[in-house]
Amino acid sequence: MAGIGLFRIFDPKVRRHLISDEGEVVIDEVRHHWVVFTVPMLEVVLAAALLLTMATTAIGGQPVLLAIVLVLLSHAFWQFLTQHRDRFVVTNMRVMRIRGVFSQTVATTPIARVLDITLQKPIIGRMLGYGHFVFESAAQDQGFREIKWVSRPDDRDLTIQRVIQRTGLRASASVDVLQGDEDSDDDGTGPIGMDSAQEVTASTPAPASAQTSRPTPPPSSSASKSIFNSERGNWTDNE
Repeated sequence: MAGIGLFRIFDPKVRRHLISDEGEVVIDEVRHHWVVFTVPMLEVVLAAALLLTMATTAIGGQPVLLAIVLVLLSHAFWQFLTQHRDRFVVTNMRVMRIRGVFSQTVATTPIARVLDITLQKPIIGRMLGYGHFVFESAAQDQGFREIKWVSRPDDRDLTIQRVIQRTGLRASASVDVLQGDEDSDDDGTGPIGMDSAQEVTASTPAPASAQTSRPTPPPSSSASKSIFNSERGNWTDNE
């Protein structure tokens, strides 16, 4: 219980950085693999062994040993905080990297700017279940160049690819609705939200007398509004 409370106290609290009023939700929050805590745990074990030796045997230089124990514990605790607070977050709108203990750094970039992803899995990583991501995009100067020690790398790679794919589809759909000149419906007959009957009616020229007697009403924006409202529901992943 004490360990769980410690994790909650030093959690970076990712959700405070979300644009909740725009419908942004977390798709995946990537923490470091447990292998990064191996060195801090070894330092804690070594410090405990030194303390046990000091308590059970009468050896000289105990102040020096005590100083070594304090250094080991301090370094282990600092490494724990640094690794625990380093998070890579994938949302339905962007990717973020949050890191830092006292001073925090939050780097963000739209998900559409992520171009190429390279997944590196060393031999030990394949055995223990971790990998490293290398992003080739304009965001690499903001701290997204390398995301190391990612647990379940194959699943995380598929998740990012799905989000990128959905973002591309939504962007193309928005362009089609605004321009109204490309066929993006499932049946291939007209813009999104227009069936074949509506397209034929819209494309058939009206008689001259009807055109002069009845002015053409301005196009309504309700169709595009309903389109965007219907598309909004596709952006929440229920896991």
